[in-house]
Amino acid sequence: MACLCIWPKLCFTLIHSHLRQKLVSKQKMVIRRKAALSLLWMLTALTLHLVIVAGEYFKPFNVTYDHRALLIAGKRRILISAGIHYPRATPEMWPQLISRSKEGGADVIETYTFWNGHEPMSGQYNFEGRYDIVKFAKLVGSHGLYLFLRIGPYACAEWNFGGFPVWLRDIPGIEFRTDNAPFKEEMERFVKKIVDLMMAESLFSWQGGPIILLQIENEYGNIESSFGPNGKKYMTWAAEMAVGLGAGVPWVMCKQADAPEYIIDTCNAYYCDGFRPNSEKKPKIWTENWDGWFANWGERLPRRPTEDIAFAIARFFQRGGSLQNYYMYFGGTNFGRTAGGPTQITSYDYDAPLDEYGLLRQPKWGHLKDLHAAIKLCEPALVAADSPQYIKLGPKQEAHVYHGTPHNNGQYLSLNESLCSAFIANIDEHESATVKFYGQEYTLPPWSVSILPDCRNTAFNTAKVGAQTSIKTVGLDSVSVGNNSLFPQLRIKSKLRSISQSWMTLKEPLGVWGDKNFTSKGILEHLNVTKDESDYLWYLTRIYISDDDVSFWEENDVSPTIDIDSMRDFVRIFVNGQLAGSMKGKWIKVVQPVKLVQGYNDILLLSETVGLQNYGAFLEKDGAGFKGQLKLTGCRNGDINLTTSLWTYQVGLKGEFLKVYDVNSTESAGWTELPNDAIPSVFSWYRTKFDAPGGTDPVALDFSSMGKGQAWVNGNHIGRYWTLVAPKNGCGRTCDYRGAYNSDKCRTNCGELTQAWYHIPRSWLKTYNNVLVIFEETDKTPFEISIATRSTETICAQVSEKHYPPLRMWSHSEFDGKLSLMDKTPEMHLQCDEGHMISSIEFASYGNPKGSCQKFSQGKCHAANSLSIVSQACKGRNSCTIGISNAVFGDPCRHVVKNLAVQAKCSPPPDLSTSASV
Repeated sequence: MACLCIWPKLCFTLIHSHLRQKLVSKQKMVIRRKAALSLLWMLTALTLHLVIVAGEYFKPFNVTYDHRALLIAGKRRILISAGIHYPRATPEMWPQLISRSKEGGADVIETYTFWNGHEPMSGQYNFEGRYDIVKFAKLVGSHGLYLFLRIGPYACAEWNFGGFPVWLRDIPGIEFRTDNAPFKEEMERFVKKIVDLMMAESLFSWQGGPIILLQIENEYGNIESSFGPNGKKYMTWAAEMAVGLGAGVPWVMCKQADAPEYIIDTCNAYYCDGFRPNSEKKPKIWTENWDGWFANWGERLPRRPTEDIAFAIARFFQRGGSLQNYYMYFGGTNFGRTAGGPTQITSYDYDAPLDEYGLLRQPKWGHLKDLHAAIKLCEPALVAADSPQYIKLGPKQEAHVYHGTPHNNGQYLSLNESLCSAFIANIDEHESATVKFYGQEYTLPPWSVSILPDCRNTAFNTAKVGAQTSIKTVGLDSVSVGNNSLFPQLRIKSKLRSISQSWMTLKEPLGVWGDKNFTSKGILEHLNVTKDESDYLWYLTRIYISDDDVSFWEENDVSPTIDIDSMRDFVRIFVNGQLAGSMKGKWIKVVQPVKLVQGYNDILLLSETVGLQNYGAFLEKDGAGFKGQLKLTGCRNGDINLTTSLWTYQVGLKGEFLKVYDVNSTESAGWTELPNDAIPSVFSWYRTKFDAPGGTDPVALDFSSMGKGQAWVNGNHIGRYWTLVAPKNGCGRTCDYRGAYNSDKCRTNCGELTQAWYHIPRSWLKTYNNVLVIFEETDKTPFEISIATRSTETICAQVSEKHYPPLRMWSHSEFDGKLSLMDKTPEMHLQCDEGHMISSIEFASYGNPKGSCQKFSQGKCHAANSLSIVSQACKGRNSCTIGISNAVFGDPCRHVVKNLAVQAKCSPPPDLSTSASV
């Protein structure tokens, strides 16, 4: 107890943790429990003021739950959570991402932890830079937001090896995610490491920190049956282990229908309104609302319509949901070799409300912001009611009504006597519907939900989008390219100048290059050799070909082939130093014709990983490289089995070993000038210097002229690149938001590169003399690589005078909590990126304008003063708001419902408006 006078906060944390562990144990002695509780509250009272003085983000509070919701400091809360993975951005980006999430209506930030990032080698921890989880958690708290920490430690997350460190698979006797002692020992050690770290930094809610919720395991219910009875044992052990750590906040397990009674089971899906937890004592939580999907090299890009995701969220809260988390709210970038897969792209944009660069994706961000505000207006009624009143309004129409206080006989009070909020849904996928609710008529578009915070006035409808559309640009002289008809939200500027015409080059040797190579009989498994220290593993063997074999092939006009039973993710086959062919795929058969000569021939195979498997059972057994037999077929005397031959192995590239991507790499590494007319060759390193684009807008590199490789800027690994083209079909001209969504429904980018632009965080750049290093595997030269900033250039919106009023016009009475609506006039809100201004109004019409963004035209009804009024309100400003009414514009045509359509141009300050390319 003496330590309280010296280190009160630390002592409080340790004793608090100790007592909580005692309280969750199986001790039933009443005296001990009362004494422990008495001491706990005494210490809390004694140190509360010390904790606050120490700079905590909240007054310490407990988090519990009942069947309806999480209880924050004893009060039910309806919560919106924004998924942000801290390593997929830089620490310099974190504050703005968190701030924009809060501005968008989030109460909570959610993230996984990433075991392989935090413990790259057993017992050697990394909590710095992009892996500074403590800094990230403290930033969340400093913004007044809560943190939902999904420790797992299995993450999936389309992250390399699902977040497991590859060294884990080398532990003798280990089997992942089952009742296996070696695995459980390592898993518990890491989970405890994270919990203890958070506790030592006073980051749990009861310490005044932001953490309100933790997760153990991840979607284990999907694979539990694969392990038989040991799966159930492991799941139970994981739950008991987690709770036994004394974190003092609730734990969840997502997609775990058999979770124990003291763990909240939760939902991951596109829709979770029909989900029910496995106990009536648990709240309904949606841990992953997939607002997009990931993409693989050579695939179309998935997009989820704004109206559909809003519909899914409204239905979730309509039917009793309490916490919804966006997966993702910001997806970010798979820097380095963190992308999972196999073959998942470097961008993890995920069609999220904040795009890969942290810019607002409009209209998704704005529409969802309004949705969140409408839900928050309903929160007093939602948390006051234990369950909603259900009203059938039609064959596919229904209402759920939340009243503040029921009568004893089960009947609800009148609208004038209690809090009342309602959700009215039309789940018809095709037709609008007009329904009568509490004596009033409401017309609902198909597949939509209207939210009535006061059970009378509509504050929001999921299918009526009033938020602006933003068209982002990169480069000079904007022109639309690619298949942007579904989501015209990106324009690529033409005439981009190359980043540099002065390049150095360095030839990467093929095959064995270092003294750490070794020879072994047989084909070794890729990861057992590389330990994932590199994507690349060379296999070299030598075979003898007789004159008879050569004559046999010539006489029969046939070629021998190298056959590999099964391979992943990419293989290149060289014969006598010449590339014979390559193949990509996931555990596919390879049959490659080769040209051999009489005498000794060198067979060189390069096995390449492009992200390790991140999902499924038995990850430790999946491996990489080759499986089965490897043969030379078509020989005169039969096949030659190369599987049992002597092979020499070389891990990685010489350039990787020498770290030629380091900014301090000099001519001593062997760099030479690359002539403009150089003959392209495979496996080359390229190096140049460039100045950073002006301003503060995000920066990207265009690698569309390259083939396959990796890139570094100032020694920072920006990721893999691969210029594979998506199939030409499967996109369609339009995307109908109505009806259940799946990841194939609204694909875009047909016939285009899956990814052409690669993010360089601003914090990685200097003003001048930045070093770009590229390793290119194909015969491409770097002279056409360009650099540009990314920003919003065109903004559009169209709002009807019958649109719902702005959410800020609603207010709760301080006296009784009831809602009032001050003004029903709809508004249009326009906003440029931070630091940019509305430089011109390119179109404005109040009346019945036609078309859509970038294709607006005047209708027969048009207020002649539209352009001048909008220009006066908006030009020269970062954002503006315009009322949609005859009082503002006059009435250009009586008895016609008017709309205001506006298209505006955003520009940076004059000194930054020129090209950012160099």
